[in-house]
This record gives sequence, structure tokens and C-alpha cells, in this order.
Amino acid sequence: METIIELQDIHKTYRMGDIAVPVLKGVSMSVARGELVALMGASGSGKSTLMNILGCLDRADSGIYRLDGQETAHLSSDQRAAIRNRKLGFVFQSFNLLPRTSALDNVAMPLTYTAGHLTEREARGRAAEMLARVGLQDRMDHEPSRLSGGQQQRVAIARALINRPPVLLADEPTGNLDSRTSEEVLAMFQELNGREGITIIMVTHDPQVARHAQRVVHIHDGLIVQPSGAGDESTGPPASEPES
Repeated sequence: METIIELQDIHKTYRMGDIAVPVLKGVSMSVARGELVALMGASGSGKSTLMNILGCLDRADSGIYRLDGQETAHLSSDQRAAIRNRKLGFVFQSFNLLPRTSALDNVAMPLTYTAGHLTEREARGRAAEMLARVGLQDRMDHEPSRLSGGQQQRVAIARALINRPPVLLADEPTGNLDSRTSEEVLAMFQELNGREGITIIMVTHDPQVARHAQRVVHIHDGLIVQPSGAGDESTGPPASEPES
């Protein structure tokens, strides 16, 4: 299968005054186009830092990160922003919706920055199409305060997909949802992945969430690891190659 994400020997260290704090210590992994992958790790394991690098929100100190065939290490801030707009969609634990703005306008908002060639009518039409895809065609005029938590997350997913990115990054996407609503959102991820071939990476600490993925990548203390008994887990094949 074609590789859409490739990381080779990624290192990242933060500095707190004179103290160096290594967070990623040689991460290597790849994700095939169309995969649904869970990135699991405890708090402090490095998974959020890794997600920031995957999302071109931060850059590694060393190593190679190729996104859809493009090496990202030496790109300028503007070039990385352009990649985020074209290639990546983001879904967060907090829905990050504009509070006094309709679902339709929340979803259409990214087009203001990335699709200047579209008329307002075309942009709103695309936003309406995205809301219909996530089952909210009858909630388009509702502000977030009039939507349930699950509906707000659906709006956030529609907004993340409005630019038709090939990769969706979801950071603890069910963290603010009850168990039933979490199942609905995760089922939607599975449907988007299966029906439309969107590559999805979910960051989670919850094994129940990870079970919805085709493959689970475990990160511990800044390294990708293979858990004991991984080959027997129902979550899929071993996470990735052992680090060298």
C-alpha cells in the first residue's frame, strides 16, 4: 500500500532554562494511505508532541518527516501552513467552535482562508454538503449552544474535512463525550475511513477508543514500542517496526 506518512528517527527536545528535556527519542513509523490508526500512550509519553509534528504545528529537531511524499523539515512557516490547509484536518477534544456562529458558518470558516476562488454561495454550499455527510443537515442554522456535545463534535469533523484533506488528525476526539456519543463519533470515523478512504490518526489513552482503529501504535517514554502480546490483540497487527 502507498505510504502517506513516514517518520524516520524523529527527535524532539524541549528546554526548561538550562535543562534539556528529551520528549521524542528516535520515533520511526509509517502510515499507509487509507489507514485508521490509533496512537496510544500515557500522559507524558510524547504522543501530543508527536501529533504536533504530524500536524506540521511543530518541527522535529532531527529526523525525516514525509507527508504525502513531501519532506517537511526545511519548510518555512508559511509553507507548513499551506500544507496544513491542503493536506490535514484537525479534530480536538474541545470542539473549538465559534459560540455565536451557526453550524454552517463554523464549517465554512476555513474556506475564507483557503478557497478565495469560491463565491460565498459556493462556500456555504460545500459547508452544507459536509454537514449532511455527518448527519446534521437539519441543524445547519443552530449555534453550538443549541447542539449536544456529539453534534458539536460532528460540526468540528465537518469543518476539519471542508478542504477535503487526505489526512485527519484527531486528538482525544471523544474526551468530552459520554460513552454512547463516543461510539457514534468513532463509528463516523470508521465510516469516513471506509467509505471515502480518508487516512485517520487518533491520539488516545483509552483502549476502548483504540479498538475502533485498524492498527494501534504505542508510544512510551518517547519511543514507539510493541506491547507484549500485541500479536494477539484484536486491534490489529503490531504497531510498527521496532526502533533501532
